Amino acid sequence: MLFTAKNGRIPLDGGTMAYVSFGNGPRKLAILPGLSDGLATVAGKALLLAGPYRPYLKAFTVMMFSRREPLPEGFSIRDMAADQAAALRALGVERASVLGVSQGGMIAQYLAIDHPELVEKLILAVTAPRVNDVILSCVPGWMDMARRNDHKSLMIDTAERSYSPAYLKKYRKMYPILGRVGKPKTYDRFLANARAILAFDAASELSKIACPTLILGGTEDRVVGPDASRTLAELIPGSTLHLYPGLGHAAYEEAKDFNERVFSFLKSP
Repeated sequence: MLFTAKNGRIPLDGGTMAYVSFGNGPRKLAILPGLSDGLATVAGKALLLAGPYRPYLKAFTVMMFSRREPLPEGFSIRDMAADQAAALRALGVERASVLGVSQGGMIAQYLAIDHPELVEKLILAVTAPRVNDVILSCVPGWMDMARRNDHKSLMIDTAERSYSPAYLKKYRKMYPILGRVGKPKTYDRFLANARAILAFDAASELSKIACPTLILGGTEDRVVGPDASRTLAELIPGSTLHLYPGLGHAAYEEAKDFNERVFSFLKSP
C-alpha cells in the first residue's frame, strides 16, 4: 500500500521539535516515545519508523514526536506536554488520539489533563502516574552511566531491565557492539529528560482525564513496575487495563498484538 511519509521540524519558542508522519488516513494518532528520545530523536526516520503501522495507514495518519531541541535544564514533564500541545496546533491538528510510551506516557497524562480538547483517546503504555521505587532503582543509575560516558553499560542495563528472558537470549549476542552503536555526542539531552522523570507526579490530577483511556503494561516490568499500570487504572475514571503476562517494559515491542490492540481500541465507538 502506498502512503505518504514526512520528516519535519516544528518551530517552538526557543527551539524546534522534530517529528515524522506517515499515512493518509483522516484520523490522527500522535505517538510520544520514551527516555530513549534523549539519546536519538526521530529526525529523518519516517520510512524507518513507519513499518509496524502500515496496516493502519489507510484509516490513520500516524505522527511521532521528539522532545524539543535544545532541551533546557529544568524542563519538566508538564513543560513537555505544553510543547506537545503547541506542536499539534502548529500542524493544524484539532484533535488526535495519543499513545505515550514510558516517559512519553507521562507527557501524555499532562497533555490530557491540561489540554483535553486536543485528546480524543489516550493510550498509556508501560508508564507510571508518578516516580516510584522501581523507577528510582534504575533511572539514577542510568544517569550515572551517562555521566561516566559508559554507553555500553547504559544500553546493556536498559536491555536487561526491559526485555523478557526469551528475547534476551537473542539480544545478548549484540552486547559486544553496543558501546559503539547509537552513542550520542553528548548526554545532556538524556540527562535533562531523566531529571524530568525523577520530578514527575501527576497522580493527584489523573481524575481530570475524561477521554477513553487504555492502559497497557507488563507483569514483569522492571523499569516502572506493574503496579504503576494498576494505579493508573485506579486513578483514571473509566479506563481499561491490560497487563501482558511474562513481559516487561518492552511489552510494546515484544507483544505481537500490541499495535492490533491499540488500533482496535482507537476504532471502537
